[in-house]
Amino acid sequence: MSDSPRTISVTGSGSAEAAPDLLTLSIGVECRREDVEAAFSEAGRVSAAIAAVLRGHGVADPDITTSGLNVRAEVNWQEGRGQVVTGYVASSALSVRIRDLQSSSAVIAAAVEAGGNDVRLNGLELGFADPAAVTARAREAAWQDALTSAGHFASLAGATLGKVVSLTQQTGYPAPIPVAKMQRAVAVESLTVEAGEASISATINVVWELLG
Repeated sequence: MSDSPRTISVTGSGSAEAAPDLLTLSIGVECRREDVEAAFSEAGRVSAAIAAVLRGHGVADPDITTSGLNVRAEVNWQEGRGQVVTGYVASSALSVRIRDLQSSSAVIAAAVEAGGNDVRLNGLELGFADPAAVTARAREAAWQDALTSAGHFASLAGATLGKVVSLTQQTGYPAPIPVAKMQRAVAVESLTVEAGEASISATINVVWELLG
């Protein structure tokens, strides 16, 4: 029976950067009213007004998604009465993808104006509409990193690299780049969204046969 071939296992990592072309914005609506019907109705009206403004600024219907809906009672403790319902809060959230980053500041400002005091900005993320090209460059960088390390170790062991026995990529999806979270809409007209660059990382595990 032949001996098992000698192998070397190396982990390589790499990343690639590019200017992001997609902004994902989370817009919340929170309406407090004395009765539940009024709160629910007003939340629906405000959400519809924001969605209409977004469409008016070129955001397509598939890029506007309602991601949350909640109605709850506000309860306060009062001496001698216990828990007393003081009002109702209806809330919802819109997840909005903005593909024209140059207009994003104006779109956000218009949404805030449409929602008034009932709007909340829960944060935004910058990323890629199609990350395939950037991901490919990150994988190439990871491969070169693994190959360089494996070649070095093989040389130290007095051997050379043979064929690749196995190659696996560590699972997981590249995380978008978060931008500072904004709890309330204040002076949004002065907000400028700077896209900068976003990065995608890749990590691979490669096993080579050792020769010599």
